[in-house]
Amino acid sequence: VQLQASGGGLVQAGGSLRVSCAASGRTLSKYAVGWFRQAPGKAREFVAAITVSGSSTLYADSAKGRFTISRDNAKNTVYLRMNSLKPEDTAVYYCAAGVRGSLDRGPYDYWGQGTLVTVSS
Repeated sequence: VQLQASGGGLVQAGGSLRVSCAASGRTLSKYAVGWFRQAPGKAREFVAAITVSGSSTLYADSAKGRFTISRDNAKNTVYLRMNSLKPEDTAVYYCAAGVRGSLDRGPYDYWGQGTLVTVSS
């Protein structure tokens, strides 16, 4: 499955943004999907994940209460809604699918190319 992340951009602190992960090649509805991010000079870190049915979600502590992951299987797309953004949320956000381990640690078989989110102070 090919993943395409989009929706990143520049937003002021306190603002909101929604990034999307669209799939092609195979239906995304068969996969749990995770969002990860990598800030400049830092290791990639887990942000959020959603199960195949969408009935269960998992969030990093940094995302709890501010970010919401959701999926629309009819559109073959998973979303990450980010509210109350902080400058420390600045990173390239990647979506991943096809987890073979835990939702937060993976490993994941398929990765998108990433979309840059920049939060200005």
